[in-house]
Amino acid sequence: MFVGLKCNFSVFCAESQKRLTVSGNAAEQQLSSLKESTTYTVTITSLLGSQKSSTATTSFTTTASGRDADGPRDLLATNVTPRTAVLSWKPPSKPAQRYLLTYQTQGQEIKEVIVDAAVTQYNLTRLHPGSLYSVQLIAIRGQHRPSISTTFTTGILKYPYPTDCTQELLNGIRTSGEVEIFPQGKLGTPMVVYCDMETDGGGWMVFQRRKDGSEDFFRGWKDYVKGFGNLNGEFWFGLEKIHNLSTMAKMILRVDLRDGGESVFAKYSTFEVAKKYYRLKVGGYSGTAGDSLSYHNNQVFSTKDRNPAPSITSCAMSYRGGWWYMNCHEANLNGLYGIDVKHQGIIWTSWKGKDHSIQFTEMKMRPADFRPPPKK
Repeated sequence: MFVGLKCNFSVFCAESQKRLTVSGNAAEQQLSSLKESTTYTVTITSLLGSQKSSTATTSFTTTASGRDADGPRDLLATNVTPRTAVLSWKPPSKPAQRYLLTYQTQGQEIKEVIVDAAVTQYNLTRLHPGSLYSVQLIAIRGQHRPSISTTFTTGILKYPYPTDCTQELLNGIRTSGEVEIFPQGKLGTPMVVYCDMETDGGGWMVFQRRKDGSEDFFRGWKDYVKGFGNLNGEFWFGLEKIHNLSTMAKMILRVDLRDGGESVFAKYSTFEVAKKYYRLKVGGYSGTAGDSLSYHNNQVFSTKDRNPAPSITSCAMSYRGGWWYMNCHEANLNGLYGIDVKHQGIIWTSWKGKDHSIQFTEMKMRPADFRPPPKK
């Protein structure tokens, strides 16, 4: 029983606004005299004496009659998070050839997606937190293109434009996977990285992974500078991006190694890849794998087609990888997968020696001043 409780409805469209009051016992309200093919926004507020609740808001678009009624119906945005939303709709009575889906938020370019006519649901990703989005779904049928539209607002995050994986972790994201980060802030160029949110407190930006030999790592200079592979599989993130990330703040490095049922790691309190020749600066080892990387400190990166610091032996050619070779290696994590001869495999000498190619490796960094939040 709601004593003295009443609800105010406000219904807006582009041309007009209407208000009505209903009993607090009401659970639904029929709206009449609405226009065809028009988007309406409805807000509801509860009143009890002088007390007033916060408002709840939703939007809908009325359908058309006649020829325009052949468009899609009941376009809804559900499961809305700060960066994702699920769109669903009912198909038109007359089949469409395909759909054109457009969505936009203020200050951003409109995005267009072609959707198969058999589809009635589409996942939107990489949305901007705390933003109002306008969506239009157009059924393409020759020259006839009936449409329907809706709006939704994404949720708010503590760090809507995270500069690295630690800020995304502080946003409450504790599942490892691809994340769009903004190293130069909101107005800078974003990049997609793989965030390890589970190892050693999480917040790690992964820049190298070997796991199954599916990717060729015996590549030239241009590939190593740009990067290659699949962020969810085997990949090298790219020397230029590794340089940019490792110099935006003081970073620490973690190397995870697995082989069979064994797992070890190496952690370095100093890690940086310089701009010139992508020279490696690394030190301050701790861990269980043994220190095979400090040997490569202050070395430039070389590949089979470029060696900025020529030596008698072309290490990249001899050991089949791209790496910070000295003369030549104690670690060779970009070597040949599954090759146990001639020291050409994936090597971490202090753990498995030079005659065993390690099955799994990951190299990752995060800011040195980061302190993982307590687990809930």
